[in-house]
Amino acid sequence: MAATPQPGRVRIGVSGWRYAGWRGDFYPRGLPQRRELEYIGTHFPTVEINGSFYSLQRPDSYRRWRAEVPDDFCFAVKGSRYVSHMLRLRDVDQALANFFASGLLALGSQLGPILWQLPERQKYDPVVLESFLRSLPRTTGEAQQRAERHDERLDGRAWTEIEEDVRLQYALEPRSATFDDPEALRMLRQHDVALVAADTAGRWPRFDALTGDHAYVRLHGAQMLYHSAYTAAELDEWADLIVSWADGTGASDGRPRDVYVYFDNDARGHAPHDAEALIASVAQRTGG
Repeated sequence: MAATPQPGRVRIGVSGWRYAGWRGDFYPRGLPQRRELEYIGTHFPTVEINGSFYSLQRPDSYRRWRAEVPDDFCFAVKGSRYVSHMLRLRDVDQALANFFASGLLALGSQLGPILWQLPERQKYDPVVLESFLRSLPRTTGEAQQRAERHDERLDGRAWTEIEEDVRLQYALEPRSATFDDPEALRMLRQHDVALVAADTAGRWPRFDALTGDHAYVRLHGAQMLYHSAYTAAELDEWADLIVSWADGTGASDGRPRDVYVYFDNDARGHAPHDAEALIASVAQRTGG
């Protein structure tokens, strides 16, 4: 008799952690700003680094962030908007080399999925998407080789070391309905890239197809983008879906998956409170 597959791990956290509105609310009054990530690490198993979207971070930052959280904490890293929004996934080899040299490899075993968020104007183009997916390094060893080809802008501030050669995970968050295409889904499955399930208050399409060996969820707000809190009923619906993906009952292939979930409804400080509530809702369903 075949053994029952073990369910995947569910990691729920927030996107970013430096928000003035959280101070004196989620963060205790008087908590030094330099200890905010440490505080996140006592409440959540993961966080999404979003500063990497706006500019290349520095190795010292990644090393410091890693030192401030528990050893089993996981960092998702948001890919550079220079790649996704300016180059629009075209001719990205040098930009990817600089991105991977900027320090994320210093996270070592705590590096989680790398997220690529696309602008709404980025329509599905099979040639562009296939070329981009093929250009992504599949392991930290390949990423190291890519990082070593950084240009002079990173001279003296590059990180090109790895602790071990392990597989990298990726997630793609398109905001154009044109990605609701069987060929696009096939391509993502072929490259083992998770299609992000994003809740955006109806502003952009939501995709629930599972295309990678993990699932990635971004919760931007159900009623008002970035602003609204989630109701208990809305969180329960997400908990049901997340648990079904983790244990495989909600997947067409029946395979359990690790699930990463990040709240981005931070404009009014709801994200960390909603994340805690979702953790509790998932625990009720799993006995965790």
